[in-house]
Amino acid sequence: MLGQLKGLEQSIGLRQVSAGILPGCLVSLGVEGARFACNDDAAARLMPALSIKSFSVLFWERPFGMRRRIVEEPYSAMALWSRRFALLAFLLAGLGILASRYGLDVRSFHIKGLDLRMVFVVLAAAVFSACLALISSFIAMAIIWRTGRKGLGAMFAGFFLSLLLLAYPAYLASLAWRLPALSDISTDLADPPAFSMSAKALAARRQTTPAIPSEAERQLQKSFYPEIEPVLLDSDAQAAYRSVRQAAAAMGWRIVEAVPPSGRNAGHIDAIARGRILGFPNDITIRIQPLGAETRIDMRSVSTLLPHDFGANARRIQQFMTTLQGDEE
Repeated sequence: MLGQLKGLEQSIGLRQVSAGILPGCLVSLGVEGARFACNDDAAARLMPALSIKSFSVLFWERPFGMRRRIVEEPYSAMALWSRRFALLAFLLAGLGILASRYGLDVRSFHIKGLDLRMVFVVLAAAVFSACLALISSFIAMAIIWRTGRKGLGAMFAGFFLSLLLLAYPAYLASLAWRLPALSDISTDLADPPAFSMSAKALAARRQTTPAIPSEAERQLQKSFYPEIEPVLLDSDAQAAYRSVRQAAAAMGWRIVEAVPPSGRNAGHIDAIARGRILGFPNDITIRIQPLGAETRIDMRSVSTLLPHDFGANARRIQQFMTTLQGDEE
């Protein structure tokens, strides 16, 4: 019987095969020897005929259960860390966005007692954690490829979650690279619309009033945003004023002050628009200037918290003018 097992092993030439050769035993054959899993009766008959140095015998505690040690493949630690860093990044980003949108007091610039700069610190930590997750996923990919360790799912989770979170900062970085560092955009560069200085308007603007853009900033706007121009409406001043209010409400802005035009005197509407993601406030003023049978509409949009608006003010003015002209038609 022993010779038959040896001959079977040599003739097959495989690393390991399994066959039920002996009653009550499962035999695993390989180039390093044979391994038997037997119940108690079969082991008693088998042990006198086999050399213990060449074979090892495992015993069944029960006919259908075998006591054996199962060695699992180890996980890649970098894959697990990649997923952990990605989840931490999403947690920090969520906290920063929620605090910015719903906890920001626009008058005191504090978030539940924390300075606004803490929001930027939390968001920066989220981006840093996402970068760590992305780097860890690349390292885990190399380790899994070389060693065959487990953790492919964790690696892919960290990889895709980090890419998802870094997509928006990467988009902002590309805008900052392509667009000038402007935060004040106006349809009238020669005479930008002025913000109201009433107590109500000042309170809404956090007791600040945006300064008039410098000549260098005006030239930059003219070079990069030549399409930002005033709009002439073929309607009287009062009808134009009503259309402007409706368009501002349709944009979801909070109207702070609205003064209708009177005679030849221009009217104005001051409003606050919040960013889509972080909810940072942007100051807006719209001038309604009567011109006989027509009415000229000028608009100015200012981002006061950051020195770079990433093109948001120009897009906001274009969207508003498009909405306004659509309402007129």
